[in-house]
Amino acid sequence: MSAAIPPGPPSAATRWRIGWPRRVFSQVLLMQLAIAAGVTVLATGLFLRPLGSQLDDQAMRRALSIAQTTASEPRLVTALQHTRPSREGPVQAAAERIRRATGAEYIVIMDRRGVRWSHTSPDEIGKHVSTSPEQALAGHEVMQIDNGTLGRSARGKVPLRDRDGRIVGAVSVGIAYETVRGRLLGALPGMLAYAGGALAVGALAAYLVSRRLQRRTHDLAFSDISALLAEREAMLHGIREGVVALDAHGRIRLMNDEAQRLLDLRAEDTGQPLEAVLPPGRTTDVLAGRVTGADLLTVSGGRVLVANRMPTDDGGAVATLRDRTELERLGRELDGTRGLIDALRAQDHEHANRMHTLLGLLELELHEEAVEFITEAVGVHRATAEQVTERVHDPLLAALLVGKATVATERGVSLRIAEGTLLPDRLVDPPGLVTIVGNLIDNALDAAVGSAEPRVEVELCADDRTVLLRVSDTGPGIPADRRDLVFTEGWSTKKPPAHGQRGIGLALVRRLAERQGGSARVADRDGGGAEFTVVLPEALTQEPAGKPAGAPLTATGEPR
Repeated sequence: MSAAIPPGPPSAATRWRIGWPRRVFSQVLLMQLAIAAGVTVLATGLFLRPLGSQLDDQAMRRALSIAQTTASEPRLVTALQHTRPSREGPVQAAAERIRRATGAEYIVIMDRRGVRWSHTSPDEIGKHVSTSPEQALAGHEVMQIDNGTLGRSARGKVPLRDRDGRIVGAVSVGIAYETVRGRLLGALPGMLAYAGGALAVGALAAYLVSRRLQRRTHDLAFSDISALLAEREAMLHGIREGVVALDAHGRIRLMNDEAQRLLDLRAEDTGQPLEAVLPPGRTTDVLAGRVTGADLLTVSGGRVLVANRMPTDDGGAVATLRDRTELERLGRELDGTRGLIDALRAQDHEHANRMHTLLGLLELELHEEAVEFITEAVGVHRATAEQVTERVHDPLLAALLVGKATVATERGVSLRIAEGTLLPDRLVDPPGLVTIVGNLIDNALDAAVGSAEPRVEVELCADDRTVLLRVSDTGPGIPADRRDLVFTEGWSTKKPPAHGQRGIGLALVRRLAERQGGSARVADRDGGGAEFTVVLPEALTQEPAGKPAGAPLTATGEPR
């Protein structure tokens, strides 16, 4: 048994976590409470400041009003002019009477020299005032907060005039500043009550917001959320499947690098509506949710995709895309290989029958008949190869047509090259045209099998740089109301093969044609059946000056 290791002293990080909670709920609640308390204190302070100034102004105006009332007493002017300043003088008696009646702290009446004739303290009578009376003696009314012999007070000073309007003195009235402060302190309990109520409402709102945030974040810490976001980004861009997230309004919320590649989108398309960055079609319908189902096949830019869409709780959706182009190509090659194996098996039986026939002719010593039989059998295949290579000069396309002719023969269908066929060896995208021709011939062969005169005709002609392709068959044809559906991904009248789904070939034909600026359509064939027409502008390179359109090729693909 290993000895237990005693716990060491807590680290600085541990002490910090103890002092500050890690959960988002607790952190947000504390921050919001601190903000609410700070706002409440700030609002209370901002309210008290103008309240104090307002109370000061009211006190100064009250002092000025008392001073104006006192100065309007005519007996004061007479007493000031004909008596001397004393404790029992008429000026002191009148000033004290008005002071007691108004509740002022003091009323000082002075002459033009600034000598007091009245004062709350009789000992100050006959002395000069402690503050300058120049403005009042100059005829101005003064309001101020000042310090005097009786302390800090709100003052009002007015000139004292005789009947002729001459200034003979001044009146100074003071309101004790403690009275102003008392009124301010008296208003504090009510204000604090309002502030406390506001703080309580703010705390409750902070708690409710924090609880909602707790539910939305699943009570995770900020570090956990940051780690989850980093992991999501790494996983999103690391997987080899395309991921597209849409919001409730159909706008692209996010997409990974693979989705941008598969849908030919850019990073700047994030935030744009889906219909604004993707062309109309099945791909857009599947991503938008107008077509529902699992593992839906769609074609985008020549790629075969498998799409799945999952709605989210907020009304949006997340769609995943898998590139099935290579798988679809391998599946078609498998179908072709199986068809070729069946054709080889049939040829093996045919070859055995011919060899038995040849052996019998030789045993019967019918040598001329044997030579004629061999020449006819070999000539059929040689004639087919020469007919194709004389009119189609591109080696890939010529080889495809020769191989399809063999498969058609084994399936009992006659594959013909139209008289007007002539295609030079100047294709811009030979593999693309091979895909188009191969898909159209495969569909035509499937349709022609079982008809009265099974036949498929292929016409390839060029006009300057434009290639025109027509493939017709003697099958049942396509009703007019379904001619647009045959080019839709997933639509087919045939049973799906073992490797997957049908309904991709014709959709791929139209998409490849449109990618080259061309078109694909279907119509009725004269005499019954269907006729597919594909127009590919700019499908040929510019013909060099002085060079013929192209020399016919031999069966081996070499120029004659």
